[in-house]
Amino acid sequence: MRSVFAALLCTMLFSISITCGHRSAKLIGGMEANFWRLTVAAIVLGVWAYAFGIGAGGAAFPLFFLSGAVGIGIGDMAFFQALPRLGSRLTTLLINCLGAPLAGLIEWMWLGTTLTRAQILWGLLIVGAVGVALMPSEHVRRSRRDLLAGTAFSVLAALCGAAGGVVSRKAYEVVHTAGGHLDGGNAAFQRALGGLLFAGAGLLIVKRREVRVRAKALSELGLEASKQKWRGVWPWVLVNGFAGQAVGVSCMQWALDTTPAAIVFAILAITPILIIPFARVLEDERPTLHSLVGGAIAVAGVIALALSR
Repeated sequence: MRSVFAALLCTMLFSISITCGHRSAKLIGGMEANFWRLTVAAIVLGVWAYAFGIGAGGAAFPLFFLSGAVGIGIGDMAFFQALPRLGSRLTTLLINCLGAPLAGLIEWMWLGTTLTRAQILWGLLIVGAVGVALMPSEHVRRSRRDLLAGTAFSVLAALCGAAGGVVSRKAYEVVHTAGGHLDGGNAAFQRALGGLLFAGAGLLIVKRREVRVRAKALSELGLEASKQKWRGVWPWVLVNGFAGQAVGVSCMQWALDTTPAAIVFAILAITPILIIPFARVLEDERPTLHSLVGGAIAVAGVIALALSR
């Protein structure tokens, strides 16, 4: 029950974090928003890890670092590219509903966790329901290009997130085999280090020219324009980094310590339902009938997937 509670708490925190992430991505771009929220999370989790844990030590550190590099570094970069194209609710719906069957498949291929026919059936139902929820509507207009690109980035984010979760499962096996214990916050810190490295490298590659232009502009115009910009961005970045990447991921790691990745990701799939009121208030995005029906079917599918185990 503790692992289920941890996953549910993670879901609530993710729903807040993702909506804030969408707002910060609109203001400064997805790559930069992702990097700064990871920086915030790494600082917060680092204080916890070195005060109450083992910091960046332990036999499983390489695996947790790899988990973060794949799930956070690559996966979240794809996630932040999908956000401005699909919006927070639809992006999260696609990623989380695909995450459960993908995690189950990867865990079966690597760790030998078997999938039953019922689990495969529910996984196909989830994918179909997501397709219904992503249908264009009169209230949420998106170009065909944005819809296709956003969907592709979301699938990549789901695949990397699922793979990162399974790597964390393997890392916990190493911890337990060595007779040790690693709390969720310390594990989240080790993952954040891997994610921050990849996010920083991606930001430098994409933004190198823009950084030079900004540096020249700052030298000519002063810091006032930059200060004005960041005054509006930092609250969203701080909440996003603290609620989602720091506390939320810590709860997810806590759940993954004792629960198969497919079950954890199935519980996380109810996040899109919790996001609906945040998206309505902060983004003025009204949910359509088919998005609600598709979301309900998808969530019912992941619940059935969890119960079928």
